[in-house]
Amino acid sequence: MKYLVQLIYFNAGGGHRSAALALQEVIAQKHPDWSVSLVNLFEVIDSDRYYQKLTGFAPEDLYNLRLKKGWTRGLATELKIFQTMIRLTLPKLKKKVRSFWASNPPDMVVSLVPNFNKVMYEALRDELPGVPYVTVLTDMADYPPHFWMEPRQGQYIICGTAFAASQAAALGYDHQAIITTSGMILRPDFYRTQSVDNAARLTEMGLEPNVPTGLILFGGHGSSEMLQIAKALPGRQLIFVAGHNTALAKKMATQSASSKHHVLGFVQDIHLVMHVCDYFVGKPGPGSLSEAVHMGLPVITFRNGATMPQERYNTVWLEENQLGKVIASVSELPGAVDALLSELPKYHGHVQQMNNQAVFEVVDALGAIKAG
Repeated sequence: MKYLVQLIYFNAGGGHRSAALALQEVIAQKHPDWSVSLVNLFEVIDSDRYYQKLTGFAPEDLYNLRLKKGWTRGLATELKIFQTMIRLTLPKLKKKVRSFWASNPPDMVVSLVPNFNKVMYEALRDELPGVPYVTVLTDMADYPPHFWMEPRQGQYIICGTAFAASQAAALGYDHQAIITTSGMILRPDFYRTQSVDNAARLTEMGLEPNVPTGLILFGGHGSSEMLQIAKALPGRQLIFVAGHNTALAKKMATQSASSKHHVLGFVQDIHLVMHVCDYFVGKPGPGSLSEAVHMGLPVITFRNGATMPQERYNTVWLEENQLGKVIASVSELPGAVDALLSELPKYHGHVQQMNNQAVFEVVDALGAIKAG
């Protein structure tokens, strides 16, 4: 019988599911004797759709709508309320998770989600005490308390930065249970050699070859802030990716008067678009930043009151590694682009020094945990 690994994710944002799919692909390559099951946590803990019936939204859909609209102010306060609700309903949630694992017993559980690790770890410990529980952070740092890490839990924790590993150590995790990788999990596509004719692809988009090109990307659901960026940088050659936000893509395509701007909707192979660009502008999401840096693009990102609390450290990481510039608002963007382009070779050198192999390192770590 194959060794069963359950990867726990949800669809709030795109990073959790994307990381699960990336791990599933690499596990299939490295461990064909393993069986991998992807489990959406909300389908376990809210199987009767109580929350959706009560509010009219699935929790993930409401969160993604807020990202799409840019309604991210106040999330730190709401997060505390959400975490309090989890703790008040802890026995009920544990009962649901225990019931799931009683019917679907795994050999290893890998969590790729925050906030619910106390629920899941305790449920697994009570139902299947010999099964290892591994938390893989899809953020560059924890946002304490109770976001990714719980004090002294008897689980393994895999961190993509030295800072996150230090947070785990400070909470009392055993040294041997803390595993540090070289970055965030990226899809295996980002590691495959691509033959791309940059000049031809830019020409196909109606853009000029040999002109510095910026990629404007705000996650899979886009952001209305991209309209402001288009107005702020009319003379710069830019590729805007609106993602699943078709209304935004249409609005940008009709409102943009600059022939130097090209608008795309959802792009499956975003690494190929990054290949033709010279720098990246977007929110400080761990996935987008890591993808851009891995593809050799210096970054301009934002830190202000609308920055989600769990993403604030990402801007510190960017500055400490000299991978780009952090600004407060779109009004500062023209000057930041000018400054970045004036030192572009230096920034390109810094991003090229980064060597993110996390998706392979995580799978190797899971193999070591299985081996005991």
